[in-house]
Amino acid sequence: MSSGRLLRTEALSWMSDVDNVTGGQSQDLALQPVWDYLLQNHHDHLRSPLFPVVLSITTYFFLVGLYTVLDMLAPYWPCINRYRLHPDRPITWPNIWTTLCVTIYNHLLYIFPAAVAQWLWRPPTPLPREAPTLWSFLLGILGCMVVFDFQYYLWHLLHHRVPWLYRTFHAVHHQYNQPFSLVTQYLSGWELFSVGFWATVDPILLQCHCMTTWGFMVFNVYVSTEDHCGYDFPWAVHNLVPFNLWGGAPKHDAHHQRPGTNFAPFFSHWDCIQSHTCIDLEFS
Repeated sequence: MSSGRLLRTEALSWMSDVDNVTGGQSQDLALQPVWDYLLQNHHDHLRSPLFPVVLSITTYFFLVGLYTVLDMLAPYWPCINRYRLHPDRPITWPNIWTTLCVTIYNHLLYIFPAAVAQWLWRPPTPLPREAPTLWSFLLGILGCMVVFDFQYYLWHLLHHRVPWLYRTFHAVHHQYNQPFSLVTQYLSGWELFSVGFWATVDPILLQCHCMTTWGFMVFNVYVSTEDHCGYDFPWAVHNLVPFNLWGGAPKHDAHHQRPGTNFAPFFSHWDCIQSHTCIDLEFS
């Protein structure tokens, strides 16, 4: 090979390498160090079918514990109480114990057997060597949230429109018209099963990377708890998402005050469509 051809070949190879690093591969590398660390140090734990269950439960009780501490401090700390949606109605210990007992009961009676069955029957989770791109990670979480939001909106609307369904399954959740964090999973077994089923199946339907699946589970638990927390903090999701696209704690609190409104768990577009449709029907 002549020296000229050799130099051209090396130049093309170098340009290709630069394009791979600065172009499409840059997003690929964003999450790769984190994924490599997890694979190297926690490979066996991540493969276990129990890992998603443990991750969701740990996230939930951590958040609930944090909000419960705030509930106990709020009557004495004005800097916290000013953000409560009902600052004149403190959360009492009987409220906490009642909702906590139901939550633990549901975990022991429903979640624990389901986790054991999953551990026995499901194969270990396959762990690819490549991390998801940052774009696919964020888009996957958003997609799962949109699908989950639509599923629960239909479920929720149906259980408010059919009296038997409401009395039998959903009325438990509405025993508190002033929600606080522990009300998040103050549910009937059927409602708990429905929510858990969609949260598990939606990432599979969208063919998400397992890292994206776990990110969705954590974010889903976070926003579900935030919806019921009873606080309107400046950093809450509904204050960060523009154009009033996210409902958040104020709208879900309004739903517990007036159960005929705000059925969507997260986004606000389905409730907007429904309210405009109802108005059009009233004037037609």
